[in-house]
Amino acid sequence: QVQLVESGGGLVQPGGSLRLSCAASGSIFSIDTMSWYRQAPGKERELVAVITSGGSTNDADSVKGRFTISRDNAKNTVYLQMNSLKPEDTAVYYCNADVVSMRALFRHLEVWGQGTLVTVSS
Repeated sequence: QVQLVESGGGLVQPGGSLRLSCAASGSIFSIDTMSWYRQAPGKERELVAVITSGGSTNDADSVKGRFTISRDNAKNTVYLQMNSLKPEDTAVYYCNADVVSMRALFRHLEVWGQGTLVTVSS
């Protein structure tokens, strides 16, 4: 019906950068809020950043000033630019979206991606 696919994860050294992408596809009428979450081993899932359909953003204190969330509405894609990466940023990063689905009779659906692993290590 609606799918989110993350990409861009990988291994990076401390201080390096990565850019994550999350593309939505399927029976999409519109996408409201899009978010990035992460979950490190042994820890709870954490909200990293949020962006509304109008472009307003909010970031977790732990990533403020280092990460930037953005979106391309024409491509149904949200991005997370990660700079000055730290080992503490190591986690599986998940994309989340509030999607208005045509196939679901224009109801709001909360959709999760499968996750992409970011490892920050020397």
